[in-house]
Amino acid sequence: MNAFDLTGKLAVVTGARRGIGRAMARALAQAGADIIGVSATLEESVSAVEKDVVTAGRTFEAIRTDFADPEAVRSLGTDLAGRERPVDILVNNAGTIRRAPAVEHSDADWELVLQVDLSAQFALTRAIGALMVARGKGKILFVASLLSFQGGITVPGYAAAKHGIVGLTKALANEWAPHGVNVNAIAPGYIATDNTQALRNDPDRSRAILDRIPAGRWGCADDLAGAAVFLASDAAAYIHGTILPVDGGWMGR
Repeated sequence: MNAFDLTGKLAVVTGARRGIGRAMARALAQAGADIIGVSATLEESVSAVEKDVVTAGRTFEAIRTDFADPEAVRSLGTDLAGRERPVDILVNNAGTIRRAPAVEHSDADWELVLQVDLSAQFALTRAIGALMVARGKGKILFVASLLSFQGGITVPGYAAAKHGIVGLTKALANEWAPHGVNVNAIAPGYIATDNTQALRNDPDRSRAILDRIPAGRWGCADDLAGAAVFLASDAAAYIHGTILPVDGGWMGR
């Protein structure tokens, strides 16, 4: 049997409209999973990610949820946990970033980033994870960051949230591994997405970043696809609480 085969599985991918989320949803569908895509701005039909999933021969459902709204996130968790078909795979990818020196980083920006990048992740995972624990199986994948290991520059809220994701991944793995639920995270390196546009537009920062990446290039969203399928599959059955960097070699430098 192919341990990477996800046929018959149902995967929820947050932040699925574009970038890393879209690439992960597409990869999971190509491996056989049906997809529920969630995003604050996801089109109800004919979105790019829906086309990807349908082209792969799988079903797609779009749900629009603003992760900055705690009540909306709780409602999403209640909805998904109450359905007849259970969620087999949860990919927590939704996120945001605010850039400003610490002395100028407002309370509003801090609270927004912590809500979207950490608190919402916990609330949704708690709702879906409870049923996985009861069923004795399930795969949960968080999207961490290189700033889960480092402090970054002018992104204190984001760095704090992504450090929190590492702690949350390990804490949930400790509790849920005995119940057959795998909780792990991927830490993307410097990926060419909207979140890194400001860095790529800064010649000095972009050059400094590229000089440290052994692979010699910015990553693309599809570079995360294989890692997502692996951690969502039975091939990763004995992997719990791991943070997997996909970074072109950055952490080894």
